[in-house]
Amino acid sequence: MKYEVIGITVLWIFLYGYLIVASIDFGAGFFSYYSYATGKKHLIENIIKRYLSPVWEVTNVFLVFFFVGIVGFFPDSSYYFGTALLVPGSIAIVLLAIRGSYYAFSIYGQMQKQSHLYTFLYGATGLLIPASLSTVLTISEGGYMTEEKGKVILHFGKLFTSSYSWSVVLLALVSVLYISAMFLSYYANKAQDYEALEIVRGYALGWSPPTIVCSIFVFFAIRWHNPEHFQAMLDLSWMFVASLICFLAAVYLIYKRKSFGWAFILVMLQFAFAFFGYGASHLPYILYPFITIHQNFTNDAMALSLIVVFLAGLCLLVPSLVLLMRLFLFDAEYVRGNPSKKG
Repeated sequence: MKYEVIGITVLWIFLYGYLIVASIDFGAGFFSYYSYATGKKHLIENIIKRYLSPVWEVTNVFLVFFFVGIVGFFPDSSYYFGTALLVPGSIAIVLLAIRGSYYAFSIYGQMQKQSHLYTFLYGATGLLIPASLSTVLTISEGGYMTEEKGKVILHFGKLFTSSYSWSVVLLALVSVLYISAMFLSYYANKAQDYEALEIVRGYALGWSPPTIVCSIFVFFAIRWHNPEHFQAMLDLSWMFVASLICFLAAVYLIYKRKSFGWAFILVMLQFAFAFFGYGASHLPYILYPFITIHQNFTNDAMALSLIVVFLAGLCLLVPSLVLLMRLFLFDAEYVRGNPSKKG
């Protein structure tokens, strides 16, 4: 296997990790505000806080690894994406700062009374951050950027009026809520908090149909926007069929109120099949038609060094996350709210 294939695979694994962990985090933020606005916060607040307390600080590590890696493996990407994503990237950074401020004051007990404004900002950032970050995937399909006289120009008018662009944003939003609700259903069941379980289980079932509808819409929207990529996706259609089967099985288990852990594993497999199928069919392009993994790859010595470092980082990050979950999230006393186990 060539270095460029190994490199992009490792980066895609980091991005998939961020997709799952951050979706739970962002969705939990929205559900926290929604329950606050509807008077149900006292029912699910403890479940959300017990998850966020030990996890929120490590969520963005996956994203940092990905962006550092994409520039390291494919130096030309900084030239194109750096200019194009200056506005949406800056927005995402500001939103992450707002979210981090909420965590710092709320999770660590400095905010004695929760402000409606702060809670709203916390919930809103849970939707606005994935919406802004999804711009990267949209632009990577091509058609929104040109290079004129050595200057990269992003056509914002075309981007904001494109049906494909908005379909990706919509899919990002509903996927975040779906993944988060599925995990919180499992977590509430493990905590034996059955009042919270009924609420988040309702969220999971409610956001399931929009998720699959938006996924299908994006799938066919690519056909009109980038026929070459669509054809490549058809060649890997078995991965998307497997994703659909996992989706149906997960929703069935949630509907029947059984095997919540297996239901969330199926959700992870659902997005793994779809995400890696999308990524594999996108190759060799990273950004249509400017950047490919073959022509814009770094030299072999640098590539080997980066692969070793990133694999070492992955081998350190994943066990650390597993250990964190074993010590806190999946600890029988902590998950049921034992004060002695709070992070």
